[in-house]
Amino acid sequence: MISPGCPGAIEPILTILDGKWNLLLLRELFNGTKRFGELRRSLHPISPKTLTDRLRMLEEQEIVTRTLYPGVPLHVEYELTERGQRLQPIFAAMWMWVQEYGACPQKETDDGGQDAEAVM
Repeated sequence: MISPGCPGAIEPILTILDGKWNLLLLRELFNGTKRFGELRRSLHPISPKTLTDRLRMLEEQEIVTRTLYPGVPLHVEYELTERGQRLQPIFAAMWMWVQEYGACPQKETDDGGQDAEAVM
């Protein structure tokens, strides 16, 4: 659990998981090595600048590696490092939570099928 004496301890992971694009980008990379164009298509409507910025940030955090293959046309691939792969249990836990509780909280109903909130 999170130590109350060290509230900033989870800030590094929050930086990595910050925002919609980082989560979606990591999800794509959990499925294997991807080229920039593949990522851009699968994350449409992400802009090339945003995708580049997110990939650079993840590379600086040692979550993603960037491999440049010389030639024409230039070929760049991105894949998760071992450190990045170790984020998978966090995603699995989030998925289990969604499976158990759903995307939106359900209102409790009484035996008559009425919303418990409406009965009160």
